[in-house]
Amino acid sequence: MSDFVDLLGYGFMQRAIIAALFTGLAAPAVGTYLVQRRQALMGDGIGHVAVTGVALGLLTGTSPTWTAVVVAVLGAVLIEVIRERGHTNGDVALALLFYGGLAGGVLLTGLAGQSAARLQSYLFGAITTTSISDVIVVMILAAVVVLVCVGLSPQLFAVAQDQEFARVAGLNIRFYNLLVAVLAAVSVTVAMRTVGLLLVSALMVVPVATSQQLTRSFRSTLGAAMVLGMLASVGGLLLSAYASNYGRVAPGPTIVLLALAGFVVAWPVGVWLRSRRRLRRPFPVVEVAPHQTIDEHPHAHGKDCGHVAVPHGDHVDYVHGGHRHAPHGKHYDEH
Repeated sequence: MSDFVDLLGYGFMQRAIIAALFTGLAAPAVGTYLVQRRQALMGDGIGHVAVTGVALGLLTGTSPTWTAVVVAVLGAVLIEVIRERGHTNGDVALALLFYGGLAGGVLLTGLAGQSAARLQSYLFGAITTTSISDVIVVMILAAVVVLVCVGLSPQLFAVAQDQEFARVAGLNIRFYNLLVAVLAAVSVTVAMRTVGLLLVSALMVVPVATSQQLTRSFRSTLGAAMVLGMLASVGGLLLSAYASNYGRVAPGPTIVLLALAGFVVAWPVGVWLRSRRRLRRPFPVVEVAPHQTIDEHPHAHGKDCGHVAVPHGDHVDYVHGGHRHAPHGKHYDEH
């Protein structure tokens, strides 16, 4: 335990905690809108095409983070244009990005003379190797993503929920769709050093799915998802550091598994909460027509009158002529 406490005092660990904190806030923020738009796998597609951006940075000797940002944004815009205008649906466009992006990244990495281990640090994350400049980039990009996702939440939610309503309300649908795609691309590159490009979609989606089990409104879902993402990122990092005393444990997979464990715990709680809400839901209000009274009735109801008797509170109604008659003093009520 003392070794673990001492580990927290090292600079690389403190940088990793800061990067995990900002990544955990940014990824679920944009992931909330992707889940609302039923595009939960979009992060995977962008993550695969970002591999080409990383390899391009290795080939040209520039920063892989910034080249990944540029290529991921271009890929996200391309998939949104294909989804909106093309004859190919969104799923096929995602598949094209999956295979083309990953294959291009592996090819360019080989041309750059880099080993597979160098590329693997971006595929599965290497948060403990982040430099001060990496942390600054993560902080800036994550802050931009969070500010836009929270500040424009009414517009982004309207477009994600009902585009026809948003269009009638005067919102520029194409602009906000492209904005979500760009935010997703930036979030992918922010998280690639934390959980890796192949696991980034889990950090974008799983905290959102967990918060949906416990919340009812979109705003509360967005806030809870960001908190859960932050807890999963920082908690997974610390858990992997502690578990490394007993063997090498990678932070990226640990973060994802911790997020999944949170969903497993929240799911039965969500089922119980939904059942409680259904029980508390009031019965629909039925307007009952007022009783009508008549002074005379040609038929005297009784046990042997031949009409169906229906118990009704402290008296008995008799079905007659399509409605009920109830003896009431010297007259009958009709209802």
